[in-house]
Amino acid sequence: MFIAIGYLVTLGSIFGGFAMAGGHLAALFQPLELLMIFGGAAGAFVTGNSQKNIKATLKAFPGLFKGAAYNKEVYVDVLAMLFEVLAKVRKEGLMSIESDVEEPEKSQIFSKYPKVMSDHHVVEFLTDYLRMMVGGNLNVFEIEALMDAELEAHHKEEHAPADALSKLGDGMPAFGIVAAVMGVVHTMESLFLPPEELGLLIAHALVGTFLGILLSYGMVAPLAALHEQKATEASKIYDCIKAVLLASMNGYAPPVAIEFGRKVLFSTDRPSFRELEEEIKKRKA
Repeated sequence: MFIAIGYLVTLGSIFGGFAMAGGHLAALFQPLELLMIFGGAAGAFVTGNSQKNIKATLKAFPGLFKGAAYNKEVYVDVLAMLFEVLAKVRKEGLMSIESDVEEPEKSQIFSKYPKVMSDHHVVEFLTDYLRMMVGGNLNVFEIEALMDAELEAHHKEEHAPADALSKLGDGMPAFGIVAAVMGVVHTMESLFLPPEELGLLIAHALVGTFLGILLSYGMVAPLAALHEQKATEASKIYDCIKAVLLASMNGYAPPVAIEFGRKVLFSTDRPSFRELEEEIKKRKA
């Protein structure tokens, strides 16, 4: 929704201002210039990215037009679920959650939280480290280092589409210049034409530079920035789980452990202490 609004404001301001100044909008419609810019940019994108990055970028593109994947409601679910798991461990021992960890889809605890269960990456991250906790004595510092290494790899994967889109946007002005130069070459080989026709050819050539810059900074670069923001926001749920599990491994009680997780969340999505406490009491009841 906001992408469409942003595009409308950008294009409306630019093309509207051009028309108000007396320009003819039809002169800006140059299909061959667009073919050169989009074709060159698409070819460079395919050449400069691995097959994995190309697939990740195409897969991430539809998500840009959706709302935030993680919000306060989801974080409340995650923290409440972690509280239930850790409370069960404190009451019945680590071995009591072995079946929950091995088959989370059949777990009485996990099945209460369908929003969390719908993200298999989050479930896998959580159950992997719970499984390690069940497995035996752990060195907290080594587990933290392992979590950091896994999260770093995850963040790089999540930001790869943003980097690819950013480089694509950076290259579009250059392809616009290429299209403009090709237009100038065509003009120079048409010097036998009358001045009014040569003027049109020069104008058409200059449109290439305009389109390359507009497509780059007005359309592709904002998408890259948006994806980077979404990737950063999506990483917070893993930081939350990490903080809770490490606090539990250091001996803190479940209510204190989930407070560690609550504190690492962004302020815009973070439930208050009172909200979280009331939600947990309600679910226990």
